[in-house]
Amino acid sequence: MNHHLTPELEELRRTVEQFAHDVVAPKIGDFYERHEFPYEIVREMGRMGLFGLPFPEEYGGMGGDYLALGIALEELARVDSSVAITLEAGVSLGAMPLHLFGTEEQKREWLPRLCAGEILGAFGLTEPDGGSDAGATRTTARLDAATGEWVINGSKCFITNSGTDITGLVTVTAVTGHKPDGKPLISAIIVPSGTPGFTVAPAYSKVGWNASDTRELSFQDVRVPAANLLGQEGRGYAQFLRILDEGRIAIAALATGLAQGCVDESVKYAKERHSFGRPIGANQAIQFKIADMEMKAHTSRLAWRDAAYRLVAGEPFKKEAALAKLYSSTIAVDNARDATQIHGGYGFMNEYPVARMWRDSKILEIGEGTSEVQRMLIARELGLTS
Repeated sequence: MNHHLTPELEELRRTVEQFAHDVVAPKIGDFYERHEFPYEIVREMGRMGLFGLPFPEEYGGMGGDYLALGIALEELARVDSSVAITLEAGVSLGAMPLHLFGTEEQKREWLPRLCAGEILGAFGLTEPDGGSDAGATRTTARLDAATGEWVINGSKCFITNSGTDITGLVTVTAVTGHKPDGKPLISAIIVPSGTPGFTVAPAYSKVGWNASDTRELSFQDVRVPAANLLGQEGRGYAQFLRILDEGRIAIAALATGLAQGCVDESVKYAKERHSFGRPIGANQAIQFKIADMEMKAHTSRLAWRDAAYRLVAGEPFKKEAALAKLYSSTIAVDNARDATQIHGGYGFMNEYPVARMWRDSKILEIGEGTSEVQRMLIARELGLTS
């Protein structure tokens, strides 16, 4: 693995870094406090081409890859995770399934607008009674032969980007039949926003990610054309296991950004805050704590980039993605806790970024596969389980 970024990737990193500090940082605190989706920031991200980073130019993308996406996510998350997860979910879960498994017609219809950030896509996998057991899908879809339409019934929960004013579609997994052995055939179906019977619940009241959109969805006799099937019937679950493998790299990059942001804020505060007649950064206890935080963020960056390089090179990456996601999410929580401690009472005040980082960090150990699931995947890749 080449640890040095190409000139193009370094330019991307610097551009997103400047955008995060100049545009996101001054405004995001107010959006966060109001639990309001930052449409103006998201529109600017679309104009920059961030939503199209890993997609071909023929569909309106930037012709990059997951390494480019990860670099952008890390720089955004150094300042704010709500904005970063909006990009991550819009790309990895909203648009990538269409790119990997969609028909040419589906790609032409949806990808250009998704890449431009004109609309957002979402992915409905998790169900209220399912959690980590994503294969226990209860949502159903039957094909009405008379009309040539899928009829969908069921519900999904914790779905990011599913209820904004610019959400264009949600791809949902549903049981469309059963195999000879009785096991369900789980398929993926595109449901455009506004389809009759498709109801979006009010936004959740969350602990963190308060400027991102997360909702519960319900489907009551929702009808969409048979052509809205994404990929082969019965392959929906397998397709999205692939999507989640790649998405874990993106989440690891986001978590790395949060961990590095905690270092950035702690270094700044340790130089400015005086106690007992000198900066608190002059105290070895603070120095060592920040040094350990930097070590963790640096190692996390190596882990997610290693997984990304393997993905881009066409090499196996499932284990490395799980390792990166597990480690980065763990140290993001560690760094957020330590940054809050360094800030003392001010770290408990929402006006300080570390307060947001502390609240935002915990979900990283849960979303897109819990830490326990990552350990299961790693153990399986090591041949310890079947």
